[in-house]
Amino acid sequence: MSDLQTRAIRLLDQADIVPNGPNSCDPQVHDPRLYPRVFHHGSLGLGEAYMDGWWDVADIADFFYRVQSAHLEERLHNIETLSAHLRARFLNMQRGAHAWDVGHQHYDLGNDLFQAMLGKYLVYSCGYWESADNLDAAQQAKLDLICRKLQLKPGMRVLDIGCGWGEALKFAAERYGIEGVGVTISAEQASYARDLCKGLPVEIRLQDYRKLDEPFDAIFSIGMFEHVGVRNYRIYFNLVRRCLKPEGLFLLHTIGNNDSPSRPDPWIQKYIFPNSMIPAASQVAKALEGLFVVEDWHNFGADYDRTLCAWQRNFDAAWPELASRYDQRFQRMWHFYLGASIAVFRARRDQLWQLTLSPQGVP
Repeated sequence: MSDLQTRAIRLLDQADIVPNGPNSCDPQVHDPRLYPRVFHHGSLGLGEAYMDGWWDVADIADFFYRVQSAHLEERLHNIETLSAHLRARFLNMQRGAHAWDVGHQHYDLGNDLFQAMLGKYLVYSCGYWESADNLDAAQQAKLDLICRKLQLKPGMRVLDIGCGWGEALKFAAERYGIEGVGVTISAEQASYARDLCKGLPVEIRLQDYRKLDEPFDAIFSIGMFEHVGVRNYRIYFNLVRRCLKPEGLFLLHTIGNNDSPSRPDPWIQKYIFPNSMIPAASQVAKALEGLFVVEDWHNFGADYDRTLCAWQRNFDAAWPELASRYDQRFQRMWHFYLGASIAVFRARRDQLWQLTLSPQGVP
């Protein structure tokens, strides 16, 4: 047994995990090169080794939940993690041509993949499960919650920053009678959204949000702020304030991190969401100071566990049909992504926030 393997056993014991053990959370190691790969490259090495088939685990979400709860990643210091942190802190990786990277790499993967995974509503963000017992009901409840928080009324002109596949604007137009404009940096999303909203007073633009400069009665942004980057938060809130009428409301729906500054994960950066950054509460609060009154700060991060589990079940059920277009390495990458994401919310390391903001305060 190598020194690194012994070190790994001791480390994992703190999370009640045993390499090659009998439980569903115990990783089965097929290649001993896994140990130096993880110690030298951290989460990037762990994820790539999983994609390469060097290890498996029956319940990947529980494995990561135990790792996250025990904060084991804080014991692994490597150049990839440091580099990702320094790039996020000192470089603006979300402007210019880089602003389109996540659209090309992730959101343009294929509408068939997201239709299979996300359910009836193509809404790629946390559902609201307070009174829901299935994914579709949770997403409908979330969309309605947003419309009610914004106090939408017929004839209002509403902006969706990062409109995805257009589901939120379609919902608001059909249920609340609004006129809408949605912007996205994904060509696949824009094409789908235009078809989805055909016949409704909704315009979909393939456009960087920074190009917006026109008035709206209400604005919302669902699951897009994670791609803005800390060096652009003030720019983002200034833009929203400029476009929002004085009596209007803005709703920001975003994942949030407990720590500051947040540290991007190298594997997620490389394979899933390039240039992404989860904001800390202090970063958000600082960026909106002097621009908005915080009318409400709602956290329902625990609901993301159930949402992600539903996505994982849908993906697995649809895999026989998806396999003709996506290979096994992609399947393993997606399992790693969903399992790690479930765990971070189950361990309450990340949250889901909805902020309702007004320019001057609601009387």
